[in-house]
Amino acid sequence: MTRILSLAALMVASMTCSAADATSAQTLTVLSSGGIMGAIQAVAPTYEKQFGVKLEVLAAPSMGDTPQAVPNRLARGEHADVVLMVGSALDSLVKAGQVDKTSRVDLGESFIAMAVRKGAPKPQIGTMEQFRTVLLNSSSVAYSDSASGVYLSKTLFPRMQLGEQFLAKAHMIPAEPVGSVVARGQAEIGFQQLSELKPVQGIDIVGLIPDQAQKMTLYSGAVVSKSEHHAAAQALLDYLASTKADKAIQDSGLKPVAH
Repeated sequence: MTRILSLAALMVASMTCSAADATSAQTLTVLSSGGIMGAIQAVAPTYEKQFGVKLEVLAAPSMGDTPQAVPNRLARGEHADVVLMVGSALDSLVKAGQVDKTSRVDLGESFIAMAVRKGAPKPQIGTMEQFRTVLLNSSSVAYSDSASGVYLSKTLFPRMQLGEQFLAKAHMIPAEPVGSVVARGQAEIGFQQLSELKPVQGIDIVGLIPDQAQKMTLYSGAVVSKSEHHAAAQALLDYLASTKADKAIQDSGLKPVAH
């Protein structure tokens, strides 16, 4: 009897360990930039139910000095299986060997939009002349520390020659959605990727900036080189890059890439 009980206990313990291992193997940690966060959050419930894989999605900017940024998280050795981020920043991780080059997929195109506090007048920005007038007349301007903000501050604003008074009132916002700053009234107008502005409460999106000033940002994904769940991580990326995820990507404010 004692031997039978011992065998039974051993079997229960073995089954418990196997279940724990299976659960662990079915959990993927995803580091997601704000620009594609809406898409992965929309996809997650359906994907988890269909494939039995739990997705732990963490906010992580594609670049910048904040500790939460994808490159900084990976440099510290934080666990991650998949990264979703700006394509140009992802290329740097590929070169550094931090993500698997062969796993890289392009997911959506993003464009820069302008927002004002909810209920505030929406100025016309359809032409470059209107856009320039709004920039000069606004009391304060906010932009992100990621791809769109770097482009605005380093390329577009200098090219437009807006003057020192404009530069004094234009500020880069680190580690926080630009829309949140606008919603609090700390900036009269704010610029960020449309997909990053859409989820923010307390703002109204005026629209995309003019085509002559616009810059497309490509969002992509890849499997982290040190991931212990490479096959499951690749399967998630393949799903995101398929027509099954197109609606979620489009609804989030991105333009799905051609398949």
